[in-house]
Amino acid sequence: MAGLPSSELDKPLGRRPPAKPASLWPRRVGYGLAALPVGILATAAAYVAVMGDPKAARPSAVAVITEPPKPGPAPGGGQFTFSAQDAALPPPPERAEATAGQLEQDSGVKVVRPGAPDTLNSVVIRVPDAGQPKLAPAPDRRLVERTRQGVLPRIGEDGARPSQVYARPAPRDGAASQPRIAILVGGLGISAAATAEAIAKLPPDISLAFAPYGGELERQVQRARADGHEVFLQVPMEPFDYPDNDPGPHTLTAGQASADNLERLRWVMSRFPGYVGIVNFMGARLMSDEAALGPVLREVAERGLMVVDDGSSGRSLMLPVASGFRAPALKADLVVDLAARPDAIDRELARLEQQAREKGFAFGSASALPLTLDRLSRWSRTLEQRGIRLVPVSAGGAARAQTTGSVR
Repeated sequence: MAGLPSSELDKPLGRRPPAKPASLWPRRVGYGLAALPVGILATAAAYVAVMGDPKAARPSAVAVITEPPKPGPAPGGGQFTFSAQDAALPPPPERAEATAGQLEQDSGVKVVRPGAPDTLNSVVIRVPDAGQPKLAPAPDRRLVERTRQGVLPRIGEDGARPSQVYARPAPRDGAASQPRIAILVGGLGISAAATAEAIAKLPPDISLAFAPYGGELERQVQRARADGHEVFLQVPMEPFDYPDNDPGPHTLTAGQASADNLERLRWVMSRFPGYVGIVNFMGARLMSDEAALGPVLREVAERGLMVVDDGSSGRSLMLPVASGFRAPALKADLVVDLAARPDAIDRELARLEQQAREKGFAFGSASALPLTLDRLSRWSRTLEQRGIRLVPVSAGGAARAQTTGSVR
């Protein structure tokens, strides 16, 4: 094979060399371009099938809107209740709208309206009456005196007295001959929960008395006055079994010097502003000792304050001693919750009603026990329906003087 190139000698006999494969890229591009319009059309068709034709501007589903039926009157005079057994029931069928009663039931909150019967341990939502009288702001600059013990009440240079300025205005729209009852609830300011419950549950014509202890006294008193309650200051006084039964720090005692008692009294009176007068906190022994009680009530009278005896001691001299200093004074006829039972409290409230009908006025004191608050709240709602007017304690002295012909 001389003369042939070596490359020809290496080729297999009878076979052509394989052709070089052509590139696939132009062919793939061409297929993709050809399929692009088809994909666009398919996507558009799917969109129209799901969303509807955008050019037609019509939705794929039509919702029918109807006016819901108006709810009828609630059974039982508008009162809605929710029992614990209802919580175990299956959920009600779906409904388009919930009525006010259904919302109250679902939330577990009961709205008690005036004149409706109440149940114990219910939550009361009270709607403020725009016609209710407002209390004067406190402190009034005319009626304060700065001392080393703190800011104390005093009679203003114009003759204004805290017992008059800070009092809740008495109602004037009732007949003069209508029987009246005053209620004073004490022991507030120590427990924030009990204080808040008393302010929320009790009508504003019930007066509230605050003990001189507690970290938020001024705020609590301001809230009570903003809701229309006039307030009193409870002064800790020595009981017969002191110190086994201790009213607390700064207690006024029968055995210590008058100067020491006055020092303690002034500390107590500096605790918060805006009170109408003072009321004893315990104190059966001190109230029965005229020599020890005299200087205390003289100081109270000279500062233009009212003196209130809560009626817990049959040996108390508070009323005659205060009257000797020409201070407005009032003694409770009975303690409403001396026996803390529902039937006993209701019985004492009935006694107050009977006395008010017989004498024209009655005055009861009570403590801020949860049971007491519940019974007072229930009782007070229907009092006017029975022909008796609830009045603040500050109006009680005038009411008693009007019915008995004497000034106390």
